[in-house]
Amino acid sequence: MGSMSDKISGKANEVAGKVKQAAGDMTDNHSLKARGAAQEAKGDMQQAKGKVKDGIKDTVDRI
Repeated sequence: MGSMSDKISGKANEVAGKVKQAAGDMTDNHSLKARGAAQEAKGDMQQAKGKVKDGIKDTVDRI
């Protein structure tokens, strides 16, 4: 996956995770809230991965 697709997938997972957490809060469903938190964390990691790829590409391009 390219850096842009990592960032997009990451943002999508982050938003979906936040929605699940909110739904879990409203329904008092602790399992749904936990799954949402995990999905949000996954999204954060995907976005970080995309940023790292951008940094590596920028460094290689300067060499």
